[in-house]
Amino acid sequence: MTARVTFRHKRIWTGSSENPWTEALLVDDGRVVATGTDALDAGADRVVDLPGTLVLPGLHDAHLHTGWLAEESAAVDLRETRSLADALTLVEGYAAQLAPGADVRGGRWNRNRWSGPGPDRWALDSVTAGRVAVLPSVDGHSVWANSAALAAAGITRSTPDPAGGEIERGPDGEPTGLLFDDAIDLLPEPEVDDAALRLALERVQRDLLAVGLTAITDIDGEPVRRAYAAMHAAGSLRLRVTKCIRDDDLEQAIGEGRRAGAGDDRMQVGPVKFFADGALGSRTAHLTQPYLGQDSCGLVVTPYPILLQRIRMALEAGLDVCTHAIGDAANRAVLDAYAQVRPAFPDAILRVEHAQHVLPDDVARFAGLHVVASMQPTHCTTDLEVVDSVIGSRPLRSYAWRSMLDAGVQLAFGSDAPVEEPNPFHALHAAVTRQRGDGSPPGGWQPAERIPLDAALRAHTVGSWQAARRRDVGRLAPGQLADLVCVDRDLWQLGRADPAVIRDTVVAQTWVGGELAYERG
Repeated sequence: MTARVTFRHKRIWTGSSENPWTEALLVDDGRVVATGTDALDAGADRVVDLPGTLVLPGLHDAHLHTGWLAEESAAVDLRETRSLADALTLVEGYAAQLAPGADVRGGRWNRNRWSGPGPDRWALDSVTAGRVAVLPSVDGHSVWANSAALAAAGITRSTPDPAGGEIERGPDGEPTGLLFDDAIDLLPEPEVDDAALRLALERVQRDLLAVGLTAITDIDGEPVRRAYAAMHAAGSLRLRVTKCIRDDDLEQAIGEGRRAGAGDDRMQVGPVKFFADGALGSRTAHLTQPYLGQDSCGLVVTPYPILLQRIRMALEAGLDVCTHAIGDAANRAVLDAYAQVRPAFPDAILRVEHAQHVLPDDVARFAGLHVVASMQPTHCTTDLEVVDSVIGSRPLRSYAWRSMLDAGVQLAFGSDAPVEEPNPFHALHAAVTRQRGDGSPPGGWQPAERIPLDAALRAHTVGSWQAARRRDVGRLAPGQLADLVCVDRDLWQLGRADPAVIRDTVVAQTWVGGELAYERG
């Protein structure tokens, strides 16, 4: 028989609109069964006085790549580089300490932050001593590869661009070493060591619990699913994991009989992930008008007839769907596809991942089709100069959280880590202020799209859970799973005076199902 525990704290935000605040929670078998006076008078087996200044429901990251996070923990990190020379210095030092024959992996370079020349394979050749080097950009939609990697993939001047991808070529027709979107799939992938991946994911898990995440929707592939399943079987999975299915793995998932939401309270089947376009930073997001100063409107990664056919296949198998769309043309195409299938699948979860730049008329279509906008607030604050330089003042709704909410669209917030940091308090700060950590730009970028703290928290809790087909978690109310975090500051009292303090919130404890999963040392 499990112990009944009363958790006490003078300031607990429940996330419930009816009773948003309480001072006590009674938890039995991992669920809240009473609050307030009822919880205090219940005669619990144990009483826990929670630390910190404020208690919140556990936060759920609706979109991140923990496989990438695990891989990059031991790889070269180029995020902070500001030039090609900076990047080459780091790559050379990293390559020099690798075992003989090991590939150079890592990356996350951001060309939009570099001054001077951009990346090419010949520069990378000069510091990698013949090793295969494959370095994704920060958005994951372009890769910087050296000559050894191109040779291993058989990529030459005569290799055609694949559908949904591009091999950049110089004036002489030779590949430069930059590959975009589906062209990346031509490159060799490293062999996955399942045991090493599991160990790395256990470290990632601790890092995520330490920033207040109690649940994630993971976007990566089958090796990550296997690792989480092994952790779950061994009793070491503390996070709640909704595991997405990649497009390439759809037939396998159908053959195994996976269904949306199948599993248990710790790990469940998530939606199938499709791609409509690329990313703005790589100039492959699909726009209705050309990028400023260019003839290109970006890339259609999955042609519409194929996208519609794949979406329908997933839904007919009892799976939900989430589709990556960043540009306004891509978002419109995805909504068109969803409009085709919604009548036959009224109860399916249909999500658009990112939904960054949307035509004004399409905001209402999100609501009318009951499509979840799965968005990452720190994308806005990271990309604002890029948006201004490549999109300009055209009439789009960009990172339009307020417009979406006002139209009745369900929001689900996440980070897209490792593209951005997985700290949810960074996302909350960005949603409330539309500013970076240093306070720029003054007043926030397109400040009319700012949203209140309560709405941002609901998008990062209840919204993310409803996008994963669950309504019994995300609040601290009777019947809900007892996932909570204790933090060092009152986001309402301090945040009203200075919203910047939200970003630097420190987590003292994280509880999952009424069990302590993390405690700050």
